[in-house]
Amino acid sequence: MQYRQLGATGPRVSAFGLGAMGMSGMYGPSDRAESIATLHAALDAGITLIDTGDFYGSGHNEMLIGEALRAGAKRDAALLSVKFGGLRDPAGGWTGFDGRPAAVKNFLAYSLQRLGVDHIDIYRPARLDPNVPIEDTVGAIAEMVQAGYVRHIGLSEVGSETIRRAAAVHPIADLQIEYSLVSRGIEDGILATCRELGIGITAYGVLSRGLISGHWQKGDAGAGDFRSVSPRFQDGNVERNLALVEALRAVAEAKGVTVAQIAIAWVAAQGRDIVPLVGARRRDRLAEALGALDVALTPDDLARIEQAVPKGAAAGDRYMAVQMAHLDSEKRG
Repeated sequence: MQYRQLGATGPRVSAFGLGAMGMSGMYGPSDRAESIATLHAALDAGITLIDTGDFYGSGHNEMLIGEALRAGAKRDAALLSVKFGGLRDPAGGWTGFDGRPAAVKNFLAYSLQRLGVDHIDIYRPARLDPNVPIEDTVGAIAEMVQAGYVRHIGLSEVGSETIRRAAAVHPIADLQIEYSLVSRGIEDGILATCRELGIGITAYGVLSRGLISGHWQKGDAGAGDFRSVSPRFQDGNVERNLALVEALRAVAEAKGVTVAQIAIAWVAAQGRDIVPLVGARRRDRLAEALGALDVALTPDDLARIEQAVPKGAAAGDRYMAVQMAHLDSEKRG
């Protein structure tokens, strides 16, 4: 495993992190035993950064990770990154976001219990609460840093103005945001802001939820799978996007690697301040992703990748319209 410094003030982490969301139903059913085995395999491979959210499976994901850490006595090997604030209802629906200071401390108390730990390594609001100044939310986390319950503060899916306001309250370790060959919005200003302020990037969606993994086929999304309603997977869009994948496959095969490996390697090659989060929920997919660590992309490789998948070439937004409207990171002007 290779390691990188996560921002100017953050911890030293593995060059790749493991995103655990898919282990808790967002992409359809998953196997509990295989999920735990995958978490153990990641830690055994030297991955230290494990990313979750308290709303993934309405607490299921945190309990799963807690079980895996207890079973393998691996707490000291794991750096836990937790997003909070997403509100769910008993039917699994989404009802908003809560970034109030009292809510921050309440969410944290429950996360510590579910994970079975005494502190969270990186704690971050999953979205900007439009009704609560970011200074108040970050200020509440800062109090928890002082109390020893949190080590570092992160952000997620916010724009440059919000990043600056948050960083004025407390040092920010990293911004978690979607970044892939087909989701390159952060290149329009957010990435530069983070670099100016010494804030690292943890990039999720590096395979665009499996779309550019080289394994996805039209019709693979079943009931309960987020992709069944995601714009990029809908008729008219998915065909155009899979054509991009085939163009990328030609580049990957010429390089002697898989589509997933070259897509992950591309994200990692955009800077040592960027840590890709691999959303594997099976050991075989994790092993394939880890192979990207050994993929060195030359300038010629990068040019061929850009030709195969030009910036802005993807058809469809990365979320449905109602969700896009709530993303501070997508606001312009």
